[in-house]
Amino acid sequence: MPDSPDRSTAPTVLVGVDLGLPHFDGELAELGELARTAGLQPVARITAKRKAPDAALFVGKGKADEIKALAEEHGATEVLFDQSLSPGQQRNLERHLGLPVNDRTLLILEIFAQRARSHEGKLQVELARLQYVSTRLVRRWSHLERQTGGAGVRGGPGEKQIELDRRMIGDAIRRTRDRLEKVKKQRHTQRRQRERQGAYNISIVGYTNAGKSTLFNALVKARAYAADQLFATLDTTTRQLYLGDAEGAGRSVSLSDTVGFIRDLPHGLIDAFQATLQEATDADLLLHVVDAANPNHPEQIGEVQRVLQEIGADHVPQVLVFNKTDALEPSQQPRVRSDLFGLEGEAVRRLFVSSRTGEGLAELRAELAERAASAAQHTSPRSSPELHDEPA
Repeated sequence: MPDSPDRSTAPTVLVGVDLGLPHFDGELAELGELARTAGLQPVARITAKRKAPDAALFVGKGKADEIKALAEEHGATEVLFDQSLSPGQQRNLERHLGLPVNDRTLLILEIFAQRARSHEGKLQVELARLQYVSTRLVRRWSHLERQTGGAGVRGGPGEKQIELDRRMIGDAIRRTRDRLEKVKKQRHTQRRQRERQGAYNISIVGYTNAGKSTLFNALVKARAYAADQLFATLDTTTRQLYLGDAEGAGRSVSLSDTVGFIRDLPHGLIDAFQATLQEATDADLLLHVVDAANPNHPEQIGEVQRVLQEIGADHVPQVLVFNKTDALEPSQQPRVRSDLFGLEGEAVRRLFVSSRTGEGLAELRAELAERAASAAQHTSPRSSPELHDEPA
């Protein structure tokens, strides 16, 4: 079903391939959001079902012909895949379709590049971009193709040029890593200072667009950028959080807002954002924010858990914050404001809130105050006999 085209942005055909994985998005809704966030305009969508990717064209020749006809019909100038493509598949598809072909990985990289504001954020995105480009030199620059030399010559100028480009990119990757290592040391020093001051550190994590920055602003009265869009926040922001005059709550508590996670987040970005994500790894408590109004929130919770495990933060205690309750239908509204939720075999505290209206924030503050006080006294936080796997 074609979308209404907007010629002010690049008209794009979205392609998804169902390989039998449980998280396949048949409507390509998330890919469409990502495309619009990057400045593209989806004009048509097409899906295919395969047991395994085609080695040459990912979708096979027949489906590639369908994509080409669909692109011509809707005047598309680009084709975007919801899965990651190998350099060879990307190159073969471009030759077959006669159009630029990009994948989900590059799309997320481009969005991060547009959104990065701090020096650290820009370095992290640049490192991930360089790592991605380093595997695709032969795709973009035809002048780098190998040229056979004369007798006794191992290669022509083309071979030397591609070797030079690879060396230059390798040098750039090393320089960027060195600069990020300095940033990592600075962050480590800052964390050590907070530890010496006895600070209780809380990091907000969650799927992108779950309302993390809106919750952060509501809790600390900050003005961090928040918008109803994917990856509105890339740079970690840390503020002091006042939890009232409850016993033990007078202890210093810091709250950090971090970059959002997403399905199939490129490994290069996870590696590059290690300095930022370290805030979650070193936290005393994670506020795992969930978009309660999103029907796919169980899969999103699972994806956040996967990334937390990958960065070594799966051991940090969590509180689940089911956000955006104001967007729920009356029949979906929770019967209780707080309960326990089964998460990977463990019972974790869950609270229902609306960062936009402020509903449930008082209960969340009380929970955090008790956690901070319990940590100070080396006692366990409270528990409740209620245990649920879905919204009450």
